[in-house]
Amino acid sequence: MRIGFIGLGSQGAPMAQRIVAAGYRTTLWARRPATLEQFAETAAEIAPTPRALARASDLVCLCVGNDADIREVLTGEDGVLGGLAPGAIVAVHSTIHPDTCRELAETAAAQGVTLIDAAVSGGAPAVAQGRLLVMAGGPVEAVDRCRPVFGTYADPVVHLGDTGAGQVTKLLNNLLFTANLATAASTLALGRDLGVDQAKLGEVIANGSANSFALGRILAGTLARIGEHAGHTLRKDVGLLAELATGADAETGVALTAADETLSLIGHPR
Repeated sequence: MRIGFIGLGSQGAPMAQRIVAAGYRTTLWARRPATLEQFAETAAEIAPTPRALARASDLVCLCVGNDADIREVLTGEDGVLGGLAPGAIVAVHSTIHPDTCRELAETAAAQGVTLIDAAVSGGAPAVAQGRLLVMAGGPVEAVDRCRPVFGTYADPVVHLGDTGAGQVTKLLNNLLFTANLATAASTLALGRDLGVDQAKLGEVIANGSANSFALGRILAGTLARIGEHAGHTLRKDVGLLAELATGADAETGVALTAADETLSLIGHPR
């Protein structure tokens, strides 16, 4: 399988590096030529446009910023869909609106191309360990065709249902993480007010049944940094999830309330 990869940021670049290192014929494209310099000593090929990249690919992985970026790269002038042959696959690793994935999947299907959503979680450290989490939605046959490629940087790869299901799951994951930040921070603060040393309380909880990844971030003193580096993303994802829940007349319960508390704590209120 020939691979095309677009979106060589802090997470996408190491993903592409592992694909290349695994021996796949890989073609790259980037808006900024400087982004490609890290691949100068590799076997990766460089395409002048997304369309040209698509002509050389059976699977195109996208790890760009948002819905508008995905649309531009896929359907814009010299876009990916202009170069893919029937039978090819597009895997959207970005976190975007599930409806955007479904709409673009219909557009792709009109020319015999399958688009799957393959949202990811774990960041560059997980990629380096080959332990990135992929949440996939789309035809099971297409997801299975992609598994060997995804397996160069991800474990597990979980198929969750039809196109869009991976995006919904990623948003739910981010909602709960955001909510857990507030519950962890408030529990530690309550302990302090009740006379319990925060560091020792944190050590106990970290080794007990109430442990969580969010608690670890709080104990590491990174709440402010989360606001600086991920606050915008968390606000976007919580907002998308709230929109989906409203549209489905679904009850969000306390998770959304706690998530909104976190967004206020980190200076990114919804």
